[in-house]
Amino acid sequence: MDGPTPLITTTWRLPDAPLRASAVATKLVALLAVAALAAAARIALPVSALYAPKASVAFATLMVLSLGFLQQHHPFARFGPANQVTTVRAIFVALIVGLVGELPVPVLAASAVAGSIAATALDGLDGWLARRHAIASDFGARFDMEVDALLIMALSVLAWTWGKAGVWVLASGLLRYLFVVSGWIWPWMERPLLPSRRRQAVCVIQIVALIVVVSPIAVPPLSAIIAAIALAILAGSFAIDSWWLYGRQQVA
Repeated sequence: MDGPTPLITTTWRLPDAPLRASAVATKLVALLAVAALAAAARIALPVSALYAPKASVAFATLMVLSLGFLQQHHPFARFGPANQVTTVRAIFVALIVGLVGELPVPVLAASAVAGSIAATALDGLDGWLARRHAIASDFGARFDMEVDALLIMALSVLAWTWGKAGVWVLASGLLRYLFVVSGWIWPWMERPLLPSRRRQAVCVIQIVALIVVVSPIAVPPLSAIIAAIALAILAGSFAIDSWWLYGRQQVA
């Protein structure tokens, strides 16, 4: 989670053709899928009339933001299967974001769990495809990271609004963005971090813990305890990276 500088810190611009056409086509098809799935959920689940707009806006916002950083960080002529898989992950995450503000009923909690598991299960496939097709890029890694960050933020909000943990659980989602803002204040915080298995493991632990927390079977105080342990692990990971960056600044 606390890896490369996210896409939002780079100058936004539309990619050139044919990359633009490849990316836009993928994103438009995916947006239609979000709208269709959200409309189906409106029929099958006890969600409000705002559910579909919330999910669609969340997805469209993420896609527009990511589109503007494709040209600088993806030196290939096509969007590629790896980024298409990440886009599918973003579909599931957008549907979970749409649940924010909905009633805390078991069937919606189960839906959030199912969507989160689907998004998490696909994580790793995109990286494998990028390596297999020799189109791995900085954009793909960052795109994948931001989808994970949005999933954690959405699950944190659901955990709070559905009464599974206190407002402090929002820190699980906000820490990533606070880390980014810190780089705007202290330039040494924007230095690149070395690849880390610990960082990847902590991200998985955080997502899995929050999935358990929002699930129908987890109730307070157990849900709050699980969220607190996961948050402590995440905060420790950010502290390790922040201290390392500070040490590098001191050496420089």
